[in-house]
Amino acid sequence: MDSNGKFALVTGASKGVGRGVAIGLAEAGWSVGINYFHDKQGAEETVSHINDAGGKAWILQADVGDGEEVAGMFSTFMEHAGRLDLLVNNAGVQTWAPLLELEEADWDRTIRTNLKGTFLCTQQAGRLMKDAEGGVIINIGSGANKAPFPSLIDYCASKGGIETFTVAAAVELGPYGIRVNCVAPGCIEIERTKKESPDYEKTWSPITPLRRIGHAKDVAKAVNFLASDDADFIAGQTLYVDGAMWSQAPWPYDK
Repeated sequence: MDSNGKFALVTGASKGVGRGVAIGLAEAGWSVGINYFHDKQGAEETVSHINDAGGKAWILQADVGDGEEVAGMFSTFMEHAGRLDLLVNNAGVQTWAPLLELEEADWDRTIRTNLKGTFLCTQQAGRLMKDAEGGVIINIGSGANKAPFPSLIDYCASKGGIETFTVAAAVELGPYGIRVNCVAPGCIEIERTKKESPDYEKTWSPITPLRRIGHAKDVAKAVNFLASDDADFIAGQTLYVDGAMWSQAPWPYDK
């Protein structure tokens, strides 16, 4: 892994999409700060994978929904790296419960982590990038940005909010040379989604137009593109990585 001299921070990178994005960035030469909240072992595994392959990564523990912890995380990151070129807001949680049964505490936890966490981290990164006269922020959305997910109303609300937040942040931060975009994964097979279905691939591949499920590396490729100079005039956009899953409408005739 040849260094490109740039530094990235990925939140929620102890497993799943976050880990895949962090590894993909490291393969592209980024030095990566690996944020986690509870899963220290998973974060250490992500760091070991990157460092053992010749990249550079280190751990940053923080609750992204807590302003003081977020400020401390960015301060520690800057002490280690000296500059911040890319932030990937990936940390997220969800609660499986119908609207009429969802507990207020679970709603608050999801909004606090997913949406407030994106705001707090973007604010800290934006201040640093403004002083440095540029940078990139990529928020991880979901197919829930576009389509309703049954029994995941808190998650849908948070991810829809992230997409609109992305647009507003892109407009405000653009004059400082900061590009803000959103990557919205579809049916991605990770530890969490494997628990949702006994055979995740068999469940989702037949109804996905590309006839396969996605993997964390597919999301990582999209993040790498939007973080690169090849995307230097792209801002305020959402890139769906879903095999056209959430672009299709119901159709009553045989295909």
